[in-house]
Amino acid sequence: MNKFQILVVEDDPPVRNLITTTLKAHDYRFTVAANGKTAVMEAASHNPDVILLDLGLPDMDGVEVIRRIRNWSHVPVIVISARSEDSDKIDALDAGADDYLTKPFSVEELLARLRVTQRRLALMQGSGQQAVYVNGQLRIDYAAGCAFLGEEEMHLTPMEYRLLCLLAQNTGKVLTHKFITQSVWGSCWEKDVGSLRVFMATLRRKLEKPSGSHQYIQTHIGVGYRMVKVTEE
Repeated sequence: MNKFQILVVEDDPPVRNLITTTLKAHDYRFTVAANGKTAVMEAASHNPDVILLDLGLPDMDGVEVIRRIRNWSHVPVIVISARSEDSDKIDALDAGADDYLTKPFSVEELLARLRVTQRRLALMQGSGQQAVYVNGQLRIDYAAGCAFLGEEEMHLTPMEYRLLCLLAQNTGKVLTHKFITQSVWGSCWEKDVGSLRVFMATLRRKLEKPSGSHQYIQTHIGVGYRMVKVTEE
C-alpha cells in the first residue's frame, strides 16, 4: 500500500469517483471531502501529503480553501478545475496552489503530477542543509525555502518558488519549455506550456518590480527561459 496520503476535495460525484478509483488502483491512500468546510477540517485532522482541490465547491470558493489552509500548512495543493481562464489560474496560484489541472483531464496526467510531487517531497525530506544561492540582489535560502531581493523577502507562490529555484540551479543555461514543464509537472502538455508563460510572467514582475532592478530572467522566444548571471557594479 502506498503510504502517500491524498485528500480529494470534489463535490461532483462522477469526477470524485473517477479520481478515487484511479487512486485506489494505484495504491494511494485517500480521504474525501465534498465541500470547503469539510476540506479544511480534513486537512487539519489527517495532515495529507497532497490535496486535490476543485474550485467550484457548494459552500465556499476553492481559492478561499487554499487561503485558509495556507495559514498553517504548506501541503502541496493541486487544483483540478473546469475554470480555464488565466485569471482563475493566477488567483489560485497567488493564494498558494502548487499546480493547476484543467478539466477534462486524463488520469495519466494526474498520476504523472502526483509522481512529481512525491519525488519533490522525497528530495526535500532527504536533503540536508543546502547552500544559499546569490545572484546580484537575488538570494535564495534553500534550507529556509524562501527568496530575497535585496533585504526584502519575496512573496512567491509555491510554483513561482520552484520555477525560480530550477532556473537558479541552471544559471546561464537556456532551459527549454519541455525541460521546465517535465521538471515541474512531470509532463509536457500544450496547456502546461501556456500555464508556464503565465507563471513566468508573474515571477518576472516580482523580480523586476524595484525601479532599476536587473533583468534576471531572459526569454528565448519559442525555446524557453534562462537565468542571467548578474554582475554588480
